[in-house]
Amino acid sequence: MVRSMFQRIAGRYDLLNRTLSGGMDQRWRRRVVRQLGSLEGKVAVDVATGTGDLALELARAGARVIGLDFTFEMLAQGPRKAARARWAESRPPPLGWIQGDAMRLPLADASVDVVTIAFGLRNVEARRDCLRELARVLRPGGALVVLECGLPRNRVLGAAYKQYFTRVLPRLGGWISGDRAAYTYLPDTVLAWPGPNELAREVTEAGFEGTRFDSLSLGVAYIHVGSRAS
Repeated sequence: MVRSMFQRIAGRYDLLNRTLSGGMDQRWRRRVVRQLGSLEGKVAVDVATGTGDLALELARAGARVIGLDFTFEMLAQGPRKAARARWAESRPPPLGWIQGDAMRLPLADASVDVVTIAFGLRNVEARRDCLRELARVLRPGGALVVLECGLPRNRVLGAAYKQYFTRVLPRLGGWISGDRAAYTYLPDTVLAWPGPNELAREVTEAGFEGTRFDSLSLGVAYIHVGSRAS
């Protein structure tokens, strides 16, 4: 069901992200890269890469990147973006693109330095199993960064945002994409999403240490960071 949904909206996915987030999604991805520090020469895999936005940011920062997604129509946008990147002429992006499942990554144990997943963990069939799979492919001490939607903790702001998310977003997203069902699914998954403390606990239980999280844009999104335990 999830794959079929993303197949249908792949062509307008970026337009919808920019419109519905007011462009904040791009800033949030750049914040992910800043969280990771120096990436020069490191091997990174961006799981559930979608159309490749975060993979490209990682590559621009010097990482050798694999962008992985299980929806081909989404993944196909990545190489096209890489070819158009302004910095690509002076520094060709060391990118590879793989169609694959976040629950069964086609990567060897302890084979990468960095794993990122942005707005993808909500879509897996078993979140805790997926986190353990992400830990499997990381080298000891390697970094995990999860970027996900959230709900503002402030009661007034949270109520207003919830109204936007459940009433305005499905209509606007449906109008732009022609697929209202896809943008009804989004608020449903966010409303069912665990709070940041609970997700941090799940990350730790999956084999990570030093787990922490940062609130973005008053709680509209969160970044979770952890290191693969030795």
